[in-house]
Amino acid sequence: MMSRKNRVPLADRIARAAEAALAAQHFVSAIDILIGIGWLDAGAVERWRRGQIDCLEEAVQANLPRIAEAMRLFGSWAITRGLFPSPTAYVGRTPDRPTLRFSRGGNPAIEESYRTHWVSPELSEKKRERLAETASRAPELVVIQPLNTEWVCHRCGGSGGLLVMESAGPACLRCVGLDDLEYLPAGDALLTRRAKSKSSRHAVVVRFSRTRRRYERQGLLVEPQALAYAQKS
Repeated sequence: MMSRKNRVPLADRIARAAEAALAAQHFVSAIDILIGIGWLDAGAVERWRRGQIDCLEEAVQANLPRIAEAMRLFGSWAITRGLFPSPTAYVGRTPDRPTLRFSRGGNPAIEESYRTHWVSPELSEKKRERLAETASRAPELVVIQPLNTEWVCHRCGGSGGLLVMESAGPACLRCVGLDDLEYLPAGDALLTRRAKSKSSRHAVVVRFSRTRRRYERQGLLVEPQALAYAQKS
């Protein structure tokens, strides 16, 4: 076990995580920091985005005073480095597109600190604006092709070949309003792009791989008319 004398100070760990994220993507977020210092698992972030975790702090492996200290140190680091603050929208990967909550209490000031991305001053104003637009873009909806075919919809008690995870449990496509979409299997990239471009609504279909321990893309749900158009093109 590492002795207290040999532990790297939290401020140094945050600086290292922030520099790595900044070098990779020209901005750094609170999520980048929490993952970078080992307090947050990327898989938990994805579950949070899918509505399976009420607030992100529930998944952080540290107590609230320690999290608050890390956020304060991160903000100080960003200001010292001359980074530009960029408020960013975080919405869920579920059909109702809820605003995601970071903190247990939901304090607006704390929520704002979590949502603020810090952008490199080396980027031009136009590039910073484009980066902010991309970061705030609503993520694609995710539909799961379950390994267990005996699942039950928590809303209606039904089932099916596809589901959407909600905080209360799995929901069928009919209950979430996606049952009118048609499934387009992966494999034809051109057909997928054409169908997606003509569909006002779409969702990515994923399936969990036991061997790779991750969700993998299986195809796309698109509007029937968009699929028909893509097949004729």
